[in-house]
Amino acid sequence: MIIKRRKKSSMGLNLTSMIDVVFLLLIYFMVATEFKIAEESFPMDLPAPKNGQSHMLDNEPLVIHVDSSGEGPHDLRIQLEGPWGKIENTRALTKFLRMSKIDEFHVTGYFLQTHPVLVTPTENARWEHALAVYNAAALAQYTNITLAEPVTKLDVLQ
Repeated sequence: MIIKRRKKSSMGLNLTSMIDVVFLLLIYFMVATEFKIAEESFPMDLPAPKNGQSHMLDNEPLVIHVDSSGEGPHDLRIQLEGPWGKIENTRALTKFLRMSKIDEFHVTGYFLQTHPVLVTPTENARWEHALAVYNAAALAQYTNITLAEPVTKLDVLQ
């Protein structure tokens, strides 16, 4: 009598359907996910200021004072209201405004692109200088720029 030995059977899983499910999930998440470079900013309800202090998150305009010190295109004085102080020229102003803007590249800035910018010339400021400051803000891609009525000479510009 001859005894036949059975071959050892091997157990296995059919992974074809599992791979199909994994690829379907991968495609679903690739299509359903939005990829963003920067974080979004959301408005918040802040408590009312106490003792006359103000918050940096308000929508007060960034006021830029302009005065002429001569008749040349570079003979102007620029003063930012608030903690920023004086700016040497319109090129430095454009650089400051670009670096202070919150966008997809600079998320550490102070102002949104739609933040109001108010250009305030003095009475003796030349139109050319006021317009140069206005153009510097426009070059920094701010969209809410206003040219105010001329004011009397300010102490901060002297």
